[in-house]
Amino acid sequence: MKNKWIFAIAALGIAFGLVSAYVLGIRQSVLKPVFAPVSSPYASAIYTNGMVESEQAQGENVNVYPEVSGRVVKVLVDEGQKVSAGAPLFVIDDRVQLASTEQLRLQADAAHSALVELKAQPRKENLAIAQAQLTQAEENLLAVRDQYDKRAASYKIDPRSVSKDVLDTARGNLKQAEAAAVVAARQYELTKAGAWSYDIATQEKQYLAAQQAYRSAKALLEKYTVRAQEDGVVLAVNAAPGSFVSSSGSYDSYTQTGVPAVIMGAPQERLHVRCYVDEILIARLPEPGQMQAELAVRGSQVRIPLEFVRVQPYVSPKIELSNQRQEKVDLRVLPVVFRFKNSGPVRLYPGQQVDVYIGRK
Repeated sequence: MKNKWIFAIAALGIAFGLVSAYVLGIRQSVLKPVFAPVSSPYASAIYTNGMVESEQAQGENVNVYPEVSGRVVKVLVDEGQKVSAGAPLFVIDDRVQLASTEQLRLQADAAHSALVELKAQPRKENLAIAQAQLTQAEENLLAVRDQYDKRAASYKIDPRSVSKDVLDTARGNLKQAEAAAVVAARQYELTKAGAWSYDIATQEKQYLAAQQAYRSAKALLEKYTVRAQEDGVVLAVNAAPGSFVSSSGSYDSYTQTGVPAVIMGAPQERLHVRCYVDEILIARLPEPGQMQAELAVRGSQVRIPLEFVRVQPYVSPKIELSNQRQEKVDLRVLPVVFRFKNSGPVRLYPGQQVDVYIGRK
């Protein structure tokens, strides 16, 4: 009985092996590729990667970073929106700076009022008081002099009529009255002369300093509203109400790095392609007048001819596409810029990577 089971199991194993051999021997048909692989359109060409950019004077997108830090309270543009130079993009909380600016404005106004007050001197009320004090001193001098003259005349006629002590007191009172009259006259002239030129000059400097402080604070206040520096299109908005931005941009939770608060580009009827030619291929690069190029859109059969713009004559480390240096050796590339019309079966966008072939005419 035991041997029968052994033979049965062996027979099942043989059958399973034959079925597996048959199934595994069936040839599978190769799947056709979704799209044909990219190939060079030229007999001899240089292959390179390219980055689509806005068509601008420097061939770069404009990365907008605020010059001040703070919490965003309002975003005034949408991605893809066309804006003019000077148009506000977003607003940062400016309450503290607004209060400081207003304080400096009031200080400048106070300094100006003090300057006007100095230049308006003498005040007629002060001049009237000084005139009255002078008149009083002069009248008092006349009265004291009259008393002294009378006592001196009596003493001259009869020394026994007025004591020597009374005569000396009258003489002292006369000298005091004369001195008081001189002081009153000089005080009147001082009041009449108005403010001292040095006081006016000092106050003018203080007013100018207060004005400059206010203008500086006002200029800083205006930076809390970030504006477009030139006409263009908003490519990306990385700031949202409530988020914190600084001169390093806005924090991106996906890349965990700082990114520009807003990225702007030129109108996208025409775009640039910045290609990075490996330094070992630079010697094979044709002259600008003999250069022709074509880009291939990844994931499609679209080919777009390119027009040469310029060569950026500086070989730099190969970090432009990834923004990181991942190679252990120092690989360097030469940027070459082309342009094309962005009107075809497939629309391209700044920041998109494409394959570029550079050949000779």
